Amino acid sequence: MLEKLPEALGHALRHRRAGLDKLAVQHSGLRSGMAAMQLTSLAFADHAPIPARYTADGEGISPPLAWTGVPANAASLLLIVEDADAPTPQPLVHAIVVDLPPGDGALAEGALHSAGHTGQDMHEGRNSYLMAGWLAPDPPPGHGEHRYAFQLFALGAGPAFSGTPGRDAVLEAVRERGLASGLLVGTYARPDGSVGEGAFKPATAAGPAPAG
Repeated sequence: MLEKLPEALGHALRHRRAGLDKLAVQHSGLRSGMAAMQLTSLAFADHAPIPARYTADGEGISPPLAWTGVPANAASLLLIVEDADAPTPQPLVHAIVVDLPPGDGALAEGALHSAGHTGQDMHEGRNSYLMAGWLAPDPPPGHGEHRYAFQLFALGAGPAFSGTPGRDAVLEAVRERGLASGLLVGTYARPDGSVGEGAFKPATAAGPAPAG
């Protein structure tokens, strides 16, 4: 979707980024030294590039994930994926999944709904395009490397989420019931002249779509 933006625009916005300090995990109240979970992917290592297959330059499906170290008293898990380097005031939300069963587990490749892929039956929240599902990484040409933070949270007992919760509802639940967190960061930079094929369409035609 953003592959046709002028590369000069990406360069002009190169230093405009939401920032790691605005990620959900930084506002969760869960700090270093508290319970931590291990979140990994068979597709990429922590702080390593995300294969194009999982981006708007490939099939645009969600990558596989796995986790261990979930606290025994956890009632549910939630996942939020954010782009810390989007040229927006807040990180761009690429996926939210709530009410995941507690305990060690995994999401298979393509488990989340995405453009052209039905995904699996799970409770997905709203991404920044106001749609439920996986918003494939789609950084502007010339903007440089983006960091995509896959953040997993263990929640204590509480009400199930209703509808398609957004970032605010997720953050509120984590602040109130968060027990532990896990973080995996993948990177992606759009090659010059690349063509995106799997990005979601924006929820409205009013104004430009957010970049990420």
